Amino acid sequence: MANPTKYIFVTGGVVSSLGKGLAAASLGTLLEHRGLNVLIQKFDPYLNVDPGTMSPFQHGEVYVLADGAETDLDLGHYERFTNCQCSSLNNITSGQVFETVINNERAGKYLGKTVQYIPHCTDVIKERIREVTDSSDADVIITEIGGTTGDIEGHLFLEALRQFSLEVGRANTCFLHVTLLPYIAAAGEIKTKPTQQSVAKLREIGIQPDIIVCRTEHDLDEDNKAKIAMFCNVEKQNVVAFRDVAHTIYECPLDLRRDKLDRLVTDRLGIESATPDLEDWRRFVDRIINPTHEINIAVVGKYIELQDAYKSIYESLTHAGAEHDTRVNVHRVDAEKLATNGPSILLKDMDGILIPGGFGDRGIEGKIVAAKFARENKVPYFGICLGMQIATIEFARNVCNLENANSTEFDSESPFPVISLQDEQKGLTTMGANMRLGATDSTVFKGTKAFELYGSETITERHRHRYEFNPKYREQIETAGLKISAVSADEGLVEIVEITDHPFFIGAQFHPEFLSKPNKPHPIFAGFVKASLSNKEAKA
Repeated sequence: MANPTKYIFVTGGVVSSLGKGLAAASLGTLLEHRGLNVLIQKFDPYLNVDPGTMSPFQHGEVYVLADGAETDLDLGHYERFTNCQCSSLNNITSGQVFETVINNERAGKYLGKTVQYIPHCTDVIKERIREVTDSSDADVIITEIGGTTGDIEGHLFLEALRQFSLEVGRANTCFLHVTLLPYIAAAGEIKTKPTQQSVAKLREIGIQPDIIVCRTEHDLDEDNKAKIAMFCNVEKQNVVAFRDVAHTIYECPLDLRRDKLDRLVTDRLGIESATPDLEDWRRFVDRIINPTHEINIAVVGKYIELQDAYKSIYESLTHAGAEHDTRVNVHRVDAEKLATNGPSILLKDMDGILIPGGFGDRGIEGKIVAAKFARENKVPYFGICLGMQIATIEFARNVCNLENANSTEFDSESPFPVISLQDEQKGLTTMGANMRLGATDSTVFKGTKAFELYGSETITERHRHRYEFNPKYREQIETAGLKISAVSADEGLVEIVEITDHPFFIGAQFHPEFLSKPNKPHPIFAGFVKASLSNKEAKA
């Protein structure tokens, strides 16, 4: 008989943004290095069905999965830190729960019963866990619960987990609670009371944490460990410090290994596994911390003040930098300021220029200025989604002499709509989950820079967009020198454009940042960093 699936539930207390997602992802890394098959998922208590229509100011980046699901950015951490391939099953929100319950009620599935939070909502949550279990061969499923223990929004999920733990047996579940240990400078000491209160809230719900992971700026001494253990009813060894890392989030698994979090979990769950060999991860981290080279990359966007708005892009640059033994210094350039002030000051010292994806017309002219600067000055350029469309618009205006060329997203009356709305998008009146989403196969043409980078004629990349390169202008633009180097396998839609007589000028309609890994950077990001390093060395 096969061993039963084991479940780890990660909750958080005291404040939000504690790093539950990083804790879950880091634990996944450690368990994988023990030889276990790991799957990670996120339960979000907000009422949105998914984050697809949420502003980056509210939610940060929307992370797109292979099956087209628009999900929380933590799923990006899960896929980067581990080998797990997430799907729409791995992210559920309160909005999805309530939507399912109401649809069931309207369909008569409750046989006339009064519909209640318990059992109907909690049953939907538990059923999702079972569905994930049945659809995977994971040894361990890690579930992060968004929000903060004690908030009304998350109570349903915690109640569902309490029930689920009883149903599958406590021997098969491990509750891991991430909590804050604030350091009070005036007193010169760490305070454990918030952690005690947070755990008390969790125990009121009927959940006793097995392991407490303490977010702290300082190391956790034995006295404080003992105090937390006594008041929170856990063994002292199961109080673990999760310290602020000095350089990069990829130090987190190594930090949690110091207190042997992975062994505590496997012991709790009765899993026999090998001691993890983290040498490959240590080498990767060392390349980040102690690189030989250094480059400056301008990321030109309109959400540059938000760290999480372009999270996957920043991480992909880190991966590619490590591959080339290079520190990538990201300079966040406000596209609107670029339009006003021009590129001479903000971009003159940059070794490469990247324009990320986005929606809306704010900052568009500044991004066009950046693309023109990169093209004319032979600065390596990488345009992603909107960044690819920006490169096309700039080329059409200034090389093809198509005055006022634009996307119909920004100017519906443009005389030269070189970027236009996809046919299937016309007439839609709703928002959310109706863009071109998810993984699509594309054909890469031989003899192109794209083919050189991928080394393959067939690639699979993830999309999130409504607008496309207008095929009416393909011949004119290609003849002028903007080469189409990849198209979608089924529809023939333009996927990659490049300038052949430029050191590195590539625009991709898809989002390659969703496929980059710490020890396996995405080939376009790797090529972009390599070209930017060559550009810097040529200027020296």
